Parts: sequence; structure tokens; C-alpha cells
Amino acid sequence: MNAVSAAFVLLGAGVAVLAGIGLLTFHTPYARFHAAGKASPIAFLLVAIGASLEVGWLGAAELMIVATALLLTLPASTHLLFRAIHRTTPSDHLEIDDLKAAEAELARRQPAADDDA
Repeated sequence: MNAVSAAFVLLGAGVAVLAGIGLLTFHTPYARFHAAGKASPIAFLLVAIGASLEVGWLGAAELMIVATALLLTLPASTHLLFRAIHRTTPSDHLEIDDLKAAEAELARRQPAADDDA
């Protein structure tokens, strides 16, 4: 492994360690998801760049496809995890909860499931 690819892999590993520390030290689920959702793709991209320098053109193309898929799907999946946490845990630590009011209004506007039968 050459020095440049080793530097990318080590830098990516360092970012992944920082993300893990954030997951263990942050107190709210929102902060934990933020640490994981921001740092993990950066760590993967750095490691993928380092690995692509070593594996040749075909391996680099495969890593580029995987990185593209990760970057396209991660924001939506992180958002859905945030919504699931928001719906299932009490949000007493939030000063302003606009989502709760919007979801209550949406539930009020939708007809009940019993009306369809």
C-alpha cells in the first residue's frame, strides 16, 4: 500500500472513530443520528478513495458505484430514522416542536380508517 492510499484509509478510520465517540457521548438520539449521519459517509468516502488507489480501475469503479448509492440514499434514510425517533420517544428536551403540531394537523385532516369500511 502506498503512502497516499494509506493516508486516506487512516484519515477515514479517524473520522469513523470520531463518529463512534459522538454516538457514545451525545445524550439525545437526534445528536447521535447527526454524528452518525454526517461522519460515516465522509469516513467511507475517504477509505474508498484510499482503497480505489490500490485495487485498480475495476475495483475503483465498483467503489464509485457504492459511494454514489450511499450518498443518494443516506439523507433519506437518516431523515426517516429521525422521524421514527421523533414519533416513538418523548421530546421533552425540545423547546419548539413544529413537527408535532404539523402531524397533529395532518391526522385531523385525514379521514379515519373506519370510515372506509
